[in-house]
Amino acid sequence: MMQHPWPLLSYEQGKATYETLHMWTQIVGKIKLGRLPWLNHSWHVTLQVTPAGLSTLNLPYGDKHFQIDFNFIDHQLKISTSEGEMAAFGLTGISVADFYRKIFETLHGMDINISIHPIPSEIEDPIPFGKDTVHGTYHTTHVKALHQALLSMQDIFNQFRCGFRGKCSPVHLFWGAFDLAVSRFSGRRAPRHPGGVPNMPDWVAQEAYSHEVCSCGFWPGSEALPEAAFYSYLYPEPEGYKDAKVLPKEAYYHSTLREFILPYSAVQQSGNPARALSQFLHSSYEAGAERAGWDRAELEVQ
Repeated sequence: MMQHPWPLLSYEQGKATYETLHMWTQIVGKIKLGRLPWLNHSWHVTLQVTPAGLSTLNLPYGDKHFQIDFNFIDHQLKISTSEGEMAAFGLTGISVADFYRKIFETLHGMDINISIHPIPSEIEDPIPFGKDTVHGTYHTTHVKALHQALLSMQDIFNQFRCGFRGKCSPVHLFWGAFDLAVSRFSGRRAPRHPGGVPNMPDWVAQEAYSHEVCSCGFWPGSEALPEAAFYSYLYPEPEGYKDAKVLPKEAYYHSTLREFILPYSAVQQSGNPARALSQFLHSSYEAGAERAGWDRAELEVQ
């Protein structure tokens, strides 16, 4: 099977573009949040990686349906409806405030009249979308590389998902923290989550972590971890988890984030990126599941 190439990613160079994309996906994600009924663990709000970019997939509105797509090949935001309407605008050279205005003007022109809570979620000191002229960087080189990386890792995340017969999430992008993730559940109730996520109601985090979970994913980088990296953690964290041996050798336990981290660069530069990422996903999960006493024989595909 032919594998996608794994491009270089630089948080330092791509940071401004990633921050702009993050805010744009929050706007689109909040539109999706407002159109769908609640699904456990907030799975209904996520975006899906497509060959062209990111998508809400189908959203209902009255007697018709619509879909919003980030096209990172044409570098456009595209909206289509079940009535054959199509509209688009370019992503280069616009701020978050511009994007916010354009998307709702475009929807209004298609007789889709909706509104969202205009404050970013999971962000310290957020700037309201309509006033955010700070974030407006969109370098196509960084966007194309990030999209290609998401396509490459999505294949491995999906293979990891298929090895579990217990409850498991889709592979999807959460716009709150701007991470691609897949989560496995033991089926047992977890201790009540303390909440405390910036600009997000505590009950959302408490519902998301209602049951024991192993979550694995990818960030393009953040102030807390200023490099593209894969992560893996268990909630609640079992005793001895942080001392587990996780592969490949570049993986380590981050004591502040309380999760295992594997730099994206270690995967990208390895002789077999797919194998390196698969090792990380499986070894970090197994380390946690064993220490937490999950019923692996029942939950895993043998």
